[in-house]
Amino acid sequence: MNRLLRGATIVWVALRYGLDELVLNSFQHRWLHLLARIISVGRDLRAPRGQRLREALERLGPIFVKFGQVLSTRRDLLPPDLADELALLQDRVPPFPSAVAVATIERAFGKPLAEVFVSFEQVPVASASIAQVHFATLRDRHGQLHDVAVKVLRPGMLPVIDKDLALMRMMAGWLESLSSDGKRLKPREVVAEFDNYLHDELDLVREAANAAQLRRNMDGLDLVLIPEIYWDFCHPEVMVMERMHGVPISHVDKLREAGVDIPKLARDGVTIFFTQVFRDGFFHADMHPGNIQVSLAPETLGRYISLDFGIVGSLTEIDKEYLAQNFTAFFRRDYKRVAELHIESGWVPPDTRVNDLEAAIRTVCEPYFDRPLREISLGMVLMRLFQTSRRFNVEIQPQLVLLQKTLLNIEGLGRQLDPDLDLWSTAKPFLEKWMLDQMGPQRLWQELRAQAPHYAKLLPALPRLLYEQLHQRSAKSAAPSELQQLLQEQRRTNRLLQALLYGGGGFVLGLLAMQLVVRVRLF
Repeated sequence: MNRLLRGATIVWVALRYGLDELVLNSFQHRWLHLLARIISVGRDLRAPRGQRLREALERLGPIFVKFGQVLSTRRDLLPPDLADELALLQDRVPPFPSAVAVATIERAFGKPLAEVFVSFEQVPVASASIAQVHFATLRDRHGQLHDVAVKVLRPGMLPVIDKDLALMRMMAGWLESLSSDGKRLKPREVVAEFDNYLHDELDLVREAANAAQLRRNMDGLDLVLIPEIYWDFCHPEVMVMERMHGVPISHVDKLREAGVDIPKLARDGVTIFFTQVFRDGFFHADMHPGNIQVSLAPETLGRYISLDFGIVGSLTEIDKEYLAQNFTAFFRRDYKRVAELHIESGWVPPDTRVNDLEAAIRTVCEPYFDRPLREISLGMVLMRLFQTSRRFNVEIQPQLVLLQKTLLNIEGLGRQLDPDLDLWSTAKPFLEKWMLDQMGPQRLWQELRAQAPHYAKLLPALPRLLYEQLHQRSAKSAAPSELQQLLQEQRRTNRLLQALLYGGGGFVLGLLAMQLVVRVRLF
Protein backbone atom coordinates (compact mmCIF):
# COMPACT_ATOMS: atom_id res chain seq x y z
CA MET A 1 0.00 0.00 0.00
CA ASN A 2 2.83 2.40 0.90
CA ARG A 3 4.51 1.71 -2.43
CA LEU A 4 1.33 2.49 -4.35
CA LEU A 5 0.88 5.72 -2.42
CA ARG A 6 4.47 6.74 -3.11
CA GLY A 7 4.07 5.85 -6.79
CA ALA A 8 0.90 7.94 -6.96
CA THR A 9 2.73 10.81 -5.24
CA ILE A 10 5.51 10.70 -7.84
CA VAL A 11 3.00 10.79 -10.69
CA TRP A 12 1.04 13.63 -9.05
CA VAL A 13 4.18 15.74 -8.43
CA ALA A 14 5.32 15.20 -12.02
CA LEU A 15 1.95 16.36 -13.32
CA ARG A 16 1.63 19.18 -10.79
CA TYR A 17 4.90 20.73 -11.99
CA GLY A 18 4.08 20.11 -15.64
CA LEU A 19 6.83 17.57 -16.28
CA ASP A 20 4.44 15.75 -18.63
CA GLU A 21 4.92 18.68 -21.01
CA LEU A 22 8.59 17.70 -21.40
CA VAL A 23 7.54 14.29 -22.74
CA LEU A 24 4.05 14.51 -24.16
CA ASN A 25 4.76 17.49 -26.41
CA SER A 26 6.44 15.09 -28.82
CA PHE A 27 3.25 13.05 -29.16
CA GLN A 28 -0.02 13.89 -30.90
CA HIS A 29 -2.30 12.33 -28.28
CA ARG A 30 -4.38 15.25 -27.01
CA TRP A 31 -6.29 13.02 -24.61
CA LEU A 32 -3.06 12.43 -22.67
CA HIS A 33 -2.63 16.17 -22.17
CA LEU A 34 -6.24 16.51 -21.14
CA LEU A 35 -5.98 13.62 -18.65
CA ALA A 36 -2.80 15.11 -17.12
CA ARG A 37 -4.50 18.47 -16.61
CA ILE A 38 -7.58 16.91 -15.03
CA ILE A 39 -5.52 14.88 -12.55
CA SER A 40 -3.43 17.91 -11.57
CA VAL A 41 -6.24 20.46 -11.59
CA GLY A 42 -5.12 23.95 -10.53
CA ARG A 43 -1.48 23.60 -11.54
CA ASP A 44 0.46 26.73 -12.49
CA LEU A 45 2.87 26.40 -15.42
CA ARG A 46 3.97 30.03 -15.64
CA ALA A 47 7.43 29.26 -14.18
CA PRO A 48 10.17 28.21 -16.66
CA ARG A 49 10.33 24.48 -17.32
CA GLY A 50 13.81 24.16 -15.84
CA GLN A 51 12.68 25.71 -12.57
CA ARG A 52 9.66 23.41 -12.46
CA LEU A 53 11.83 20.36 -13.06
CA ARG A 54 14.23 21.35 -10.27
CA GLU A 55 11.44 22.08 -7.81
CA ALA A 56 9.74 18.77 -8.61
CA LEU A 57 12.94 16.82 -7.92
CA GLU A 58 13.45 18.71 -4.66
CA ARG A 59 9.91 17.89 -3.57
CA LEU A 60 10.31 14.19 -4.41
CA GLY A 61 13.30 13.80 -2.11
CA PRO A 62 17.00 12.91 -1.96
CA ILE A 63 17.10 10.10 -4.51
CA PHE A 64 15.53 12.30 -7.17
CA VAL A 65 17.78 15.22 -6.21
CA LYS A 66 20.81 13.00 -6.79
CA PHE A 67 19.38 12.01 -10.15
CA GLY A 68 19.15 15.69 -11.03
CA GLN A 69 22.74 16.25 -9.87
CA VAL A 70 24.00 13.62 -12.30
CA LEU A 71 21.93 15.07 -15.14
CA SER A 72 23.26 18.58 -14.46
CA THR A 73 26.76 17.55 -15.60
CA ARG A 74 25.46 16.32 -18.97
CA ARG A 75 25.07 19.55 -20.90
CA ASP A 76 25.56 17.59 -24.11
CA LEU A 77 22.31 15.74 -23.41
CA LEU A 78 20.18 18.57 -21.99
CA PRO A 79 19.00 21.98 -23.24
CA PRO A 80 20.93 24.82 -21.53
CA ASP A 81 17.92 26.05 -19.51
CA LEU A 82 17.40 22.63 -17.91
CA ALA A 83 21.11 22.11 -17.23
CA ASP A 84 21.44 25.55 -15.59
CA GLU A 85 18.53 24.91 -13.22
CA LEU A 86 19.61 21.38 -12.31
CA ALA A 87 23.08 22.73 -11.46
CA LEU A 88 21.41 24.48 -8.50
CA LEU A 89 20.74 21.07 -6.96
CA GLN A 90 24.47 20.54 -6.41
CA ASP A 91 24.75 22.80 -3.37
CA ARG A 92 21.58 24.93 -3.19
CA VAL A 93 18.93 22.48 -1.99
CA PRO A 94 16.66 24.36 0.45
CA PRO A 95 18.25 24.10 3.94
CA PHE A 96 16.52 22.79 7.02
CA PRO A 97 16.22 25.14 10.03
CA SER A 98 19.46 25.99 11.82
CA ALA A 99 17.77 25.25 15.15
CA VAL A 100 17.37 21.64 14.01
CA ALA A 101 21.07 21.48 13.07
CA VAL A 102 22.07 22.88 16.48
CA ALA A 103 19.80 20.38 18.26
CA THR A 104 21.37 17.53 16.29
CA ILE A 105 24.89 18.67 17.26
CA GLU A 106 24.01 19.05 20.94
CA ARG A 107 22.32 15.64 20.99
CA ALA A 108 25.29 14.01 19.26
CA PHE A 109 27.90 15.37 21.69
CA GLY A 110 25.75 15.61 24.82
CA LYS A 111 26.66 19.22 25.58
CA PRO A 112 25.59 22.76 24.62
CA LEU A 113 26.81 24.14 21.29
CA ALA A 114 28.96 26.76 23.03
CA GLU A 115 30.96 23.99 24.72
CA VAL A 116 31.62 22.25 21.39
CA PHE A 117 32.62 25.21 19.21
CA VAL A 118 34.19 28.57 19.96
CA SER A 119 31.98 30.08 17.25
CA PHE A 120 29.28 28.66 14.96
CA GLU A 121 27.67 30.30 11.91
CA GLN A 122 23.92 29.74 12.10
CA VAL A 123 23.37 30.27 8.36
CA PRO A 124 24.51 27.19 6.38
CA VAL A 125 27.07 27.75 3.65
CA ALA A 126 25.78 24.84 1.56
CA SER A 127 22.78 22.55 1.62
CA ALA A 128 22.51 19.26 -0.24
CA SER A 129 20.08 16.39 -0.44
CA ILE A 130 21.54 14.45 2.50
CA ALA A 131 23.09 17.10 4.78
CA GLN A 132 24.01 20.76 5.11
CA VAL A 133 27.25 22.49 6.11
CA HIS A 134 27.97 25.27 8.61
CA PHE A 135 31.28 27.03 9.19
CA ALA A 136 32.62 27.13 12.75
CA THR A 137 35.74 27.49 14.88
CA LEU A 138 36.81 24.86 17.39
CA ARG A 139 39.54 24.45 19.98
CA ASP A 140 41.28 21.07 19.91
CA ARG A 141 42.58 19.11 22.89
CA HIS A 142 45.90 20.97 22.64
CA GLY A 143 44.19 24.37 22.87
CA GLN A 144 44.75 25.33 19.21
CA LEU A 145 42.00 27.04 17.21
CA HIS A 146 40.91 25.66 13.83
CA ASP A 147 38.51 26.92 11.17
CA VAL A 148 36.25 23.98 10.37
CA ALA A 149 33.26 22.93 8.31
CA VAL A 150 30.50 21.12 10.22
CA LYS A 151 28.35 18.74 8.22
CA VAL A 152 24.99 17.89 9.81
CA LEU A 153 22.73 15.11 8.56
CA ARG A 154 19.30 16.16 7.31
CA PRO A 155 16.70 14.81 9.78
CA GLY A 156 14.19 12.09 8.86
CA MET A 157 16.14 10.84 5.85
CA LEU A 158 16.09 7.09 6.46
CA PRO A 159 12.30 6.49 6.18
CA VAL A 160 12.09 8.56 2.97
CA ILE A 161 14.99 6.74 1.32
CA ASP A 162 13.65 3.32 2.36
CA LYS A 163 10.26 4.09 0.79
CA ASP A 164 11.79 5.22 -2.49
CA LEU A 165 14.13 2.26 -2.62
CA ALA A 166 11.23 -0.12 -2.00
CA LEU A 167 9.44 1.45 -4.96
CA MET A 168 12.55 1.18 -7.11
CA ARG A 169 12.90 -2.50 -6.21
CA MET A 170 9.30 -3.11 -7.21
CA MET A 171 9.78 -1.31 -10.53
CA ALA A 172 13.02 -3.23 -11.14
CA GLY A 173 11.13 -6.48 -10.63
CA TRP A 174 8.53 -5.40 -13.18
CA LEU A 175 11.27 -4.48 -15.65
CA GLU A 176 12.91 -7.90 -15.31
CA SER A 177 9.63 -9.76 -15.76
CA LEU A 178 8.41 -7.73 -18.74
CA SER A 179 11.52 -7.61 -20.91
CA SER A 180 14.44 -9.79 -21.91
CA ASP A 181 16.54 -6.61 -21.99
CA GLY A 182 15.40 -5.98 -18.42
CA LYS A 183 16.88 -9.28 -17.26
CA ARG A 184 20.17 -8.56 -19.01
CA LEU A 185 20.45 -5.13 -17.37
CA LYS A 186 20.03 -6.69 -13.89
CA PRO A 187 17.97 -3.79 -12.50
CA ARG A 188 17.38 -5.43 -9.11
CA GLU A 189 21.11 -5.88 -8.55
CA VAL A 190 21.72 -2.30 -9.65
CA VAL A 191 19.12 -1.04 -7.17
CA ALA A 192 20.76 -3.16 -4.45
CA GLU A 193 24.10 -1.45 -5.17
CA PHE A 194 22.43 1.96 -5.05
CA ASP A 195 20.78 0.95 -1.76
CA ASN A 196 24.16 0.15 -0.20
CA TYR A 197 25.76 3.43 -1.22
CA LEU A 198 22.81 5.57 -0.14
CA HIS A 199 22.70 3.98 3.32
CA ASP A 200 26.46 4.38 3.61
CA GLU A 201 25.99 8.08 2.89
CA LEU A 202 23.68 8.38 5.91
CA ASP A 203 26.55 7.50 8.28
CA LEU A 204 28.86 10.51 8.56
CA VAL A 205 31.51 8.54 10.45
CA ARG A 206 31.81 6.31 7.41
CA GLU A 207 32.12 9.40 5.23
CA ALA A 208 34.87 10.72 7.51
CA ALA A 209 36.73 7.42 7.15
CA ASN A 210 36.39 7.64 3.35
CA ALA A 211 37.88 11.14 3.41
CA ALA A 212 40.80 10.04 5.59
CA GLN A 213 41.56 7.12 3.25
CA LEU A 214 41.45 9.31 0.13
CA ARG A 215 43.66 11.90 1.85
CA ARG A 216 46.30 9.24 2.56
CA ASN A 217 46.07 7.84 -0.95
CA MET A 218 46.44 11.24 -2.61
CA ASP A 219 49.28 12.42 -0.38
CA GLY A 220 52.26 13.22 -2.59
CA LEU A 221 50.32 13.49 -5.86
CA ASP A 222 50.23 17.32 -5.55
CA LEU A 223 47.09 17.57 -7.67
CA VAL A 224 44.27 17.48 -5.13
CA LEU A 225 43.59 18.75 -1.60
CA ILE A 226 41.37 16.75 0.77
CA PRO A 227 40.28 18.16 4.16
CA GLU A 228 41.65 16.81 7.42
CA ILE A 229 39.13 15.09 9.67
CA TYR A 230 38.82 16.01 13.37
CA TRP A 231 37.92 12.65 14.85
CA ASP A 232 37.17 13.99 18.33
CA PHE A 233 34.21 15.80 16.80
CA CYS A 234 32.71 13.12 14.55
CA HIS A 235 29.42 11.29 15.07
CA PRO A 236 27.08 9.36 12.73
CA GLU A 237 24.99 12.55 12.40
CA VAL A 238 27.77 15.15 12.58
CA MET A 239 31.16 15.38 10.87
CA VAL A 240 33.77 18.09 11.50
CA MET A 241 36.55 18.65 8.98
CA GLU A 242 39.09 21.24 7.94
CA ARG A 243 37.58 24.29 6.27
CA MET A 244 38.75 24.49 2.66
CA HIS A 245 39.10 27.72 0.68
CA GLY A 246 38.46 27.49 -3.05
CA VAL A 247 36.33 28.46 -6.00
CA PRO A 248 33.70 26.07 -7.43
CA ILE A 249 35.09 24.37 -10.50
CA SER A 250 32.08 25.47 -12.52
CA HIS A 251 33.22 29.14 -12.25
CA VAL A 252 35.62 28.77 -15.17
CA ASP A 253 35.86 32.49 -15.99
CA LYS A 254 36.85 33.34 -12.41
CA LEU A 255 39.47 30.57 -12.39
CA ARG A 256 40.90 31.77 -15.68
CA GLU A 257 41.12 35.36 -14.39
CA ALA A 258 43.02 34.10 -11.33
CA GLY A 259 45.66 32.52 -13.56
CA VAL A 260 44.57 28.87 -13.43
CA ASP A 261 45.66 26.84 -16.45
CA ILE A 262 42.24 25.48 -17.51
CA PRO A 263 43.45 22.85 -20.04
CA LYS A 264 45.91 21.53 -17.42
CA LEU A 265 43.12 21.49 -14.86
CA ALA A 266 41.07 19.28 -17.18
CA ARG A 267 44.01 16.91 -17.73
CA ASP A 268 44.72 16.79 -13.98
CA GLY A 269 41.13 15.74 -13.34
CA VAL A 270 41.56 12.76 -15.65
CA THR A 271 44.86 11.86 -13.96
CA ILE A 272 43.29 12.04 -10.48
CA PHE A 273 40.42 9.81 -11.53
CA PHE A 274 42.57 7.14 -13.18
CA THR A 275 45.01 7.19 -10.24
CA GLN A 276 42.22 6.58 -7.75
CA VAL A 277 40.63 3.86 -9.87
CA PHE A 278 43.62 1.89 -11.16
CA ARG A 279 46.36 2.55 -8.63
CA ASP A 280 44.30 2.59 -5.45
CA GLY A 281 41.05 0.85 -6.40
CA PHE A 282 39.29 3.43 -4.19
CA PHE A 283 37.74 6.46 -5.85
CA HIS A 284 35.56 9.49 -5.16
CA ALA A 285 32.29 8.50 -6.82
CA ASP A 286 30.22 11.70 -6.49
CA MET A 287 32.31 14.11 -8.55
CA HIS A 288 29.70 16.60 -9.68
CA PRO A 289 30.75 20.30 -9.75
CA GLY A 290 29.11 21.03 -6.39
CA ASN A 291 31.63 18.72 -4.71
CA ILE A 292 34.77 20.05 -6.42
CA GLN A 293 36.53 23.36 -5.92
CA VAL A 294 39.87 24.76 -7.12
CA SER A 295 42.45 26.39 -4.87
CA LEU A 296 43.54 29.96 -5.64
CA ALA A 297 46.12 30.16 -2.84
CA PRO A 298 49.56 30.97 -4.31
CA GLU A 299 51.22 27.84 -2.91
CA THR A 300 48.47 25.51 -4.22
CA LEU A 301 47.14 27.46 -7.22
CA GLY A 302 45.17 25.25 -9.59
CA ARG A 303 44.88 22.21 -7.34
CA TYR A 304 41.57 20.41 -7.01
CA ILE A 305 39.73 20.48 -3.68
CA SER A 306 37.51 17.42 -3.14
CA LEU A 307 34.47 17.64 -0.88
CA ASP A 308 31.64 15.29 0.16
CA PHE A 309 32.90 11.72 0.52
CA GLY A 310 29.61 9.98 1.24
CA ILE A 311 29.81 7.90 -1.93
CA VAL A 312 33.07 6.18 -2.83
CA GLY A 313 33.70 3.21 -5.06
CA SER A 314 36.12 0.33 -4.73
CA LEU A 315 37.42 -2.23 -7.19
CA THR A 316 39.01 -5.62 -6.65
CA GLU A 317 42.37 -6.47 -8.19
CA ILE A 318 40.52 -8.60 -10.76
CA ASP A 319 38.22 -5.67 -11.67
CA LYS A 320 41.19 -3.30 -11.97
CA GLU A 321 43.20 -5.66 -14.16
CA TYR A 322 40.25 -6.41 -16.43
CA LEU A 323 39.31 -2.75 -16.84
CA ALA A 324 42.91 -1.65 -17.41
CA GLN A 325 43.38 -4.27 -20.12
CA ASN A 326 40.12 -3.19 -21.75
CA PHE A 327 41.06 0.50 -21.67
CA THR A 328 44.57 -0.19 -22.95
CA ALA A 329 43.31 -2.34 -25.80
CA PHE A 330 40.65 0.24 -26.58
CA PHE A 331 43.12 3.14 -26.70
CA ARG A 332 45.34 1.06 -28.99
CA ARG A 333 42.29 0.31 -31.13
CA ASP A 334 42.87 -3.40 -30.55
CA TYR A 335 39.19 -4.27 -30.84
CA LYS A 336 39.90 -7.99 -31.12
CA ARG A 337 41.49 -7.96 -27.67
CA VAL A 338 38.51 -6.01 -26.30
CA ALA A 339 36.20 -8.70 -27.70
CA GLU A 340 38.37 -11.50 -26.26
CA LEU A 341 38.35 -9.83 -22.83
CA HIS A 342 34.56 -9.64 -22.87
CA ILE A 343 34.38 -13.36 -23.55
CA GLU A 344 37.10 -14.28 -21.03
CA SER A 345 35.39 -12.29 -18.29
CA GLY A 346 32.02 -13.93 -18.91
CA TRP A 347 30.33 -10.68 -19.91
CA VAL A 348 29.13 -12.34 -23.11
CA PRO A 349 28.23 -16.01 -23.75
CA PRO A 350 31.28 -18.25 -24.33
CA ASP A 351 30.05 -19.29 -27.79
CA THR A 352 30.16 -15.70 -29.06
CA ARG A 353 32.23 -15.36 -32.24
CA VAL A 354 35.20 -13.10 -31.56
CA ASN A 355 35.30 -11.74 -35.10
CA ASP A 356 31.64 -10.68 -35.01
CA LEU A 357 31.99 -8.93 -31.64
CA GLU A 358 35.25 -7.29 -32.76
CA ALA A 359 33.59 -5.90 -35.88
CA ALA A 360 30.66 -4.54 -33.88
CA ILE A 361 32.90 -2.78 -31.35
CA ARG A 362 35.05 -1.30 -34.12
CA THR A 363 31.98 0.02 -35.90
CA VAL A 364 30.80 1.84 -32.78
CA CYS A 365 34.12 3.21 -31.50
CA GLU A 366 36.35 3.91 -34.47
CA PRO A 367 34.58 7.08 -35.69
CA TYR A 368 35.17 8.82 -32.35
CA PHE A 369 38.94 8.56 -32.01
CA ASP A 370 41.16 11.63 -32.29
CA ARG A 371 38.25 13.99 -31.76
CA PRO A 372 37.86 16.61 -29.02
CA LEU A 373 34.96 16.14 -26.64
CA ARG A 374 32.93 18.90 -28.29
CA GLU A 375 32.76 16.83 -31.51
CA ILE A 376 31.70 13.60 -29.80
CA SER A 377 28.01 12.84 -29.39
CA LEU A 378 28.21 10.59 -26.35
CA GLY A 379 24.45 10.09 -26.49
CA MET A 380 24.85 8.50 -29.92
CA VAL A 381 27.80 6.39 -28.74
CA LEU A 382 25.85 5.09 -25.74
CA MET A 383 22.80 4.33 -27.89
CA ARG A 384 24.85 2.36 -30.41
CA LEU A 385 26.76 0.53 -27.70
CA PHE A 386 23.45 -0.43 -26.10
CA GLN A 387 22.23 -1.79 -29.43
CA THR A 388 25.45 -3.75 -29.78
CA SER A 389 25.27 -5.12 -26.24
CA ARG A 390 21.68 -6.24 -26.80
CA ARG A 391 22.69 -8.06 -29.97
CA PHE A 392 25.46 -9.97 -28.18
CA ASN A 393 23.61 -10.42 -24.84
CA VAL A 394 26.20 -8.44 -22.89
CA GLU A 395 25.37 -8.52 -19.16
CA ILE A 396 25.58 -5.31 -17.14
CA GLN A 397 28.00 -5.66 -14.21
CA PRO A 398 26.35 -4.13 -11.10
CA GLN A 399 29.66 -3.76 -9.25
CA LEU A 400 30.81 -1.35 -11.97
CA VAL A 401 27.67 0.82 -12.07
CA LEU A 402 29.23 3.36 -9.71
CA LEU A 403 32.35 3.55 -11.86
CA GLN A 404 30.20 4.15 -14.94
CA LYS A 405 28.36 6.97 -13.13
CA THR A 406 31.67 8.56 -12.15
CA LEU A 407 32.96 8.33 -15.72
CA LEU A 408 29.91 10.34 -16.79
CA ASN A 409 30.70 12.95 -14.12
CA ILE A 410 34.32 13.16 -15.27
CA GLU A 411 33.34 13.58 -18.89
CA GLY A 412 30.84 16.27 -17.97
CA LEU A 413 33.49 18.17 -16.02
CA GLY A 414 36.01 17.80 -18.84
CA ARG A 415 33.48 19.19 -21.30
CA GLN A 416 32.88 22.25 -19.12
CA LEU A 417 36.59 22.96 -18.56
CA ASP A 418 38.09 22.24 -21.95
CA PRO A 419 35.90 21.14 -24.87
CA ASP A 420 39.09 20.37 -26.82
CA LEU A 421 40.36 17.88 -24.24
CA ASP A 422 41.54 14.67 -25.90
CA LEU A 423 40.47 12.14 -23.30
CA TRP A 424 42.12 9.25 -25.09
CA SER A 425 45.63 10.70 -25.38
CA THR A 426 45.43 11.98 -21.79
CA ALA A 427 44.56 8.59 -20.31
CA LYS A 428 46.57 6.27 -22.57
CA PRO A 429 50.09 6.93 -21.16
CA PHE A 430 48.82 6.57 -17.60
CA LEU A 431 47.19 3.21 -18.29
CA GLU A 432 50.18 1.87 -20.20
CA LYS A 433 52.47 2.75 -17.30
CA TRP A 434 50.02 1.18 -14.86
CA MET A 435 49.94 -2.03 -16.89
CA LEU A 436 53.73 -2.16 -16.94
CA ASP A 437 53.86 -1.64 -13.17
CA GLN A 438 51.26 -4.36 -12.62
CA MET A 439 52.53 -6.99 -15.04
CA GLY A 440 56.19 -6.17 -15.65
CA PRO A 441 59.32 -7.80 -14.17
CA GLN A 442 59.48 -5.38 -11.23
CA ARG A 443 55.95 -6.31 -10.12
CA LEU A 444 56.79 -10.02 -10.45
CA TRP A 445 59.85 -9.56 -8.24
CA GLN A 446 57.82 -7.61 -5.66
CA GLU A 447 55.21 -10.38 -5.52
CA LEU A 448 57.86 -13.07 -5.20
CA ARG A 449 59.53 -11.17 -2.33
CA ALA A 450 56.20 -10.69 -0.58
CA GLN A 451 55.27 -14.38 -0.89
CA ALA A 452 58.74 -15.76 -0.21
CA PRO A 453 58.23 -16.42 3.56
CA HIS A 454 55.02 -18.32 2.79
CA TYR A 455 56.68 -20.41 0.08
CA ALA A 456 59.72 -21.04 2.26
CA LYS A 457 57.45 -22.52 4.92
CA LEU A 458 55.32 -24.45 2.43
CA LEU A 459 58.02 -26.06 0.28
CA PRO A 460 59.40 -28.55 2.87
CA ALA A 461 55.89 -29.73 3.75
CA LEU A 462 54.54 -29.85 0.19
CA PRO A 463 55.45 -33.52 -0.62
CA ARG A 464 53.89 -34.71 2.64
CA LEU A 465 50.73 -32.68 2.11
CA LEU A 466 50.31 -33.99 -1.43
CA TYR A 467 50.91 -37.57 -0.29
CA GLU A 468 48.36 -37.32 2.52
CA GLN A 469 45.76 -35.77 0.24
CA LEU A 470 46.16 -38.48 -2.40
CA HIS A 471 46.39 -41.29 0.12
CA GLN A 472 43.18 -40.43 1.97
CA ARG A 473 40.91 -41.30 -0.91
CA SER A 474 41.37 -42.13 -4.54
CA ALA A 475 40.11 -39.71 -7.12
CA LYS A 476 37.43 -42.16 -8.29
CA SER A 477 35.73 -42.41 -4.93
CA ALA A 478 36.12 -38.74 -4.02
CA ALA A 479 32.96 -36.71 -3.52
CA PRO A 480 32.43 -33.87 -5.98
CA SER A 481 33.34 -31.21 -3.40
CA GLU A 482 36.52 -33.03 -2.44
CA LEU A 483 37.37 -33.44 -6.09
CA GLN A 484 37.11 -29.72 -6.52
CA GLN A 485 39.48 -29.26 -3.59
CA LEU A 486 41.95 -31.66 -5.18
CA LEU A 487 41.74 -29.80 -8.46
CA GLN A 488 42.32 -26.49 -6.70
CA GLU A 489 45.36 -27.92 -4.92
CA GLN A 490 46.63 -29.17 -8.25
CA ARG A 491 46.22 -25.74 -9.82
CA ARG A 492 48.08 -24.13 -6.91
CA THR A 493 50.85 -26.66 -7.31
CA ASN A 494 51.06 -25.99 -11.04
CA ARG A 495 51.31 -22.26 -10.43
CA LEU A 496 54.01 -22.81 -7.85
CA LEU A 497 55.99 -25.04 -10.22
CA GLN A 498 55.64 -22.45 -12.98
CA ALA A 499 56.99 -19.80 -10.65
CA LEU A 500 59.90 -22.06 -9.76
CA LEU A 501 60.65 -22.75 -13.40
CA TYR A 502 60.40 -19.03 -14.21
CA GLY A 503 62.74 -17.98 -11.48
CA GLY A 504 65.01 -21.02 -11.75
CA GLY A 505 67.66 -21.76 -9.18
CA GLY A 506 68.00 -18.08 -8.31
CA PHE A 507 64.47 -18.06 -6.90
CA VAL A 508 65.10 -21.11 -4.73
CA LEU A 509 68.35 -19.61 -3.48
CA GLY A 510 66.46 -16.41 -2.77
CA LEU A 511 63.96 -18.31 -0.65
CA LEU A 512 66.72 -20.00 1.31
CA ALA A 513 68.51 -16.68 1.77
CA MET A 514 65.34 -15.03 3.05
CA GLN A 515 64.75 -17.92 5.42
CA LEU A 516 68.33 -17.57 6.67
CA VAL A 517 67.88 -13.81 7.19
CA VAL A 518 64.69 -14.41 9.17
CA ARG A 519 66.45 -16.95 11.41
CA VAL A 520 69.43 -14.63 11.94
CA ARG A 521 67.09 -11.85 13.00
CA LEU A 522 65.23 -14.15 15.35
CA PHE A 523 68.35 -15.50 17.02
